[in-house]
Amino acid sequence: MKKLPSVKAVLAIIVFVLVSFLFVNKTEGNKDLKTSSTIENEYNFTCNASSSTLQKEVNDTNEDVSFVSSDKEAVEEVSRVEVYDGMTKEELASKLNRNLKSTLSGYGTIFAEYSLNYEVDPYVALAIVLHETGCDSGRCSTLVSKCNNIGGMRGNRSCGSSGYGSFKTLNAGIEAFFKNLSDNYYKKGLNTIEKIGKKYAESKTWASRIRYYVEKIKAN
Repeated sequence: MKKLPSVKAVLAIIVFVLVSFLFVNKTEGNKDLKTSSTIENEYNFTCNASSSTLQKEVNDTNEDVSFVSSDKEAVEEVSRVEVYDGMTKEELASKLNRNLKSTLSGYGTIFAEYSLNYEVDPYVALAIVLHETGCDSGRCSTLVSKCNNIGGMRGNRSCGSSGYGSFKTLNAGIEAFFKNLSDNYYKKGLNTIEKIGKKYAESKTWASRIRYYVEKIKAN
């Protein structure tokens, strides 16, 4: 008759099987836990990398915007050309326009152009015009409205029987005025109000009147 295993032997086998089963499950659980930790690390790494990339793109964009802004400012600075008293040609024309009335209203750009072309002080030139023609009062004299003579200049082609010059157009009269100041005064060293006045007019108060208008133009 075959001898059967003892009770102790059977119990030992059962315990061994149970311990082995528990060990295997614990090992598998650790593997799963390790896998979850790895996934979490990979997720964090991916998020951090994406965040870093996004921040770099934002910084690059800000640098591009800053560069464009700086470049635009540089272009604007280069394109701004001051021609007189810290003003551009357009700003000068606008200032002169604020002092031109009646027949001469809106001629600031032409005054600015001729003053620069003939190298004549625009404030002094306009002051002479305002004094000689009465345009500052809001209504220019007939010398301007009928004969296009803005500076009280003498001429071969007389404005009626006055002896003052007459011009076909207002533009022609304006240019003739600036050319006269340039050729007969500024180019000959008569480049101040007092020096101009000694030749331009007989009145001893002429220079003080012109200076008054110059200050008024500056303030307007």
